[in-house]
Amino acid sequence: KKLDVPNHFVERKSDTEIIVKKMNMLPIECVVRGYFYGSLFSRWKNGKISLDKDAPTELAARLSKPIFDPTTKSTHDIPIDRDDAISKELVTNDEYDWLSEKSIKIYKKMAAVADESGFILADLKLEFGKLNNEIILADSIGPDEFRLWPKDTYKIGETQEAYDKQLLRDWLTENGYQKKFDDARSSGEEPIAPSIPSDLVSKMTQRYVTAYESMTGNTL
Repeated sequence: KKLDVPNHFVERKSDTEIIVKKMNMLPIECVVRGYFYGSLFSRWKNGKISLDKDAPTELAARLSKPIFDPTTKSTHDIPIDRDDAISKELVTNDEYDWLSEKSIKIYKKMAAVADESGFILADLKLEFGKLNNEIILADSIGPDEFRLWPKDTYKIGETQEAYDKQLLRDWLTENGYQKKFDDARSSGEEPIAPSIPSDLVSKMTQRYVTAYESMTGNTL
């Protein structure tokens, strides 16, 4: 309700379960970026995208305004632009415009909440579905779907302290598991999940709880 967009929520069944509306999900992930980081920075560094002449080029710099940067839904999400999304019939012209406008509005509202809570919302991934021809916000929204940085340690040009799943991403990459996952998928095999160290689990749990309590005002 606070995001002012129809959503899939029906009721809470327990502390770990909610009942949601069943719908047909749109085959597009709606990513909004407010900072020059992650795959946006990597694509620019590798020459895959160009920037406006006045755009920031330092890692983690704030963009002049949030941008809609959607991807496909696949094992490796592929960035797409408006022409791609429409020509591949992922969404219609009007649907793309609606998704772009609503996604950016939601990002701005959540970024304001994060700011008041002592955090920076660097980017956000949203998913939408259709029910009775109406587009509805679906899926979860949390540290698995956004990058969240503490304001007091933020510094342009550096890797940021993560209160999101980046902690796990980094561990998987540093220990060679991400490459194993990619190789397995490329050969059509099911990747084998590693055992996550208990100290990493504890660190992620603590940061997820901190993010939740700071942004919602609720306690766990």
